[in-house]
Amino acid sequence: MSGEADLLRRLRAMVSDPAARGLMDDVAVMPTMGQQLVFTSDTMVEGVHFRSDDPPETVGWKLAAVNLSDLASKGAVPVSCMLNYALTGNSGWDEGFLDGLGRALRSFGMHLIGGDTVALPAGAARVMSLTAIGEVPAHEQVPGRTGARPGDRLFVSGPIGDAGAGLALLDEGLKEPAELIRAYRVPTPHITLGQTLSPQAHAMMDVSDGLLIDAQRMALASDCAVEINNVPLSEAYVSLRGDSVEARLAAATAGDDYVLLVALSGTLAPPRGLIEVGRFKQGEGLTLRLDGKAIALPGRLGYEHG
Repeated sequence: MSGEADLLRRLRAMVSDPAARGLMDDVAVMPTMGQQLVFTSDTMVEGVHFRSDDPPETVGWKLAAVNLSDLASKGAVPVSCMLNYALTGNSGWDEGFLDGLGRALRSFGMHLIGGDTVALPAGAARVMSLTAIGEVPAHEQVPGRTGARPGDRLFVSGPIGDAGAGLALLDEGLKEPAELIRAYRVPTPHITLGQTLSPQAHAMMDVSDGLLIDAQRMALASDCAVEINNVPLSEAYVSLRGDSVEARLAAATAGDDYVLLVALSGTLAPPRGLIEVGRFKQGEGLTLRLDGKAIALPGRLGYEHG
C-alpha cells in the first residue's frame, strides 16, 4: 500500500456509519435533535503545510481557517473546536500561534472546548490539528461532493492561484506583492456565502489542493465528467505572472486557495460573488479548454499526499 489514495481505499472499507459519508467528503454529518452536526478535522505539518519562517500568528489563523473553510462548503454555522498541539519548547512561538488561533476563533464565532497537548523531541517539525464542529438545521441539506449532474455549471467564489504564487514568492526570498503572500498565510473562509449557497448547491467543497484536482474529485464522486474552461486570476497574480495558458495552469494546480467550488443547476442564476469555471457533462474524467482551445492536462493536477 502506498499513497493517500490507497490508504483511503482501506479506510473506506472500514466505514459502517452513514455519518462518514463513505469518506467521500471533507466532513462527517451526524443528525441530532433539531440539528445536523458537521465535523471536520485538519492537520498542519511544518515544512508541508506552512514554512518554518511563517509567523506563528499566521499559522494559528490558518489552522482555524482551513477547518472553517470545510464548514463553509457545507453551509454550516461554526460552533466549537478541539485543538491537538505538539509543544517544541519554544514558548514564544506557542504564544504567537495561540494569538493567531484565538483571533480566528473570535472572528468566526467558534469556541475552543478541548483537545490534547504532547511534547516533540528537540528539532522535530511542528505539527498541530484542529477538529471543528458546525451546525446545519435538520431540515436543510448538507451538500457533499456527490450531487453534481450533467448540465450543471461549476463556479468558484474567488480567484485561483494567489496562495500558490505567494508561496513561490516566499521560496524565492521575495515579499511583494504582499497580497499574494497574505493569501497563502492568512486565507479567508467564505462562511456566509457557503450558507447562502448550500440550499441550492447540487455539490460543494472547497479548493484546497488545486482547481483541477478538486474539480476532478467532485466529478468522480458524482459519476459524471467535468470540463474546466476558465481559470479566474486576480490583478495581483496577473501583474506578477501574466495570464498566459502556462500562468493559468500554474494557478489551477497550485492549491491552498480555500475558495468554494460549487455545482449549480445550469438554469439557475448564480448568486453574486461566484465566477463560472466549467460545466459537468455525461461521461467521466476531466477536460480543459482555455481560450476556446482544448488544452492537454498537466502531469500534476494539484497537491496529493504521498
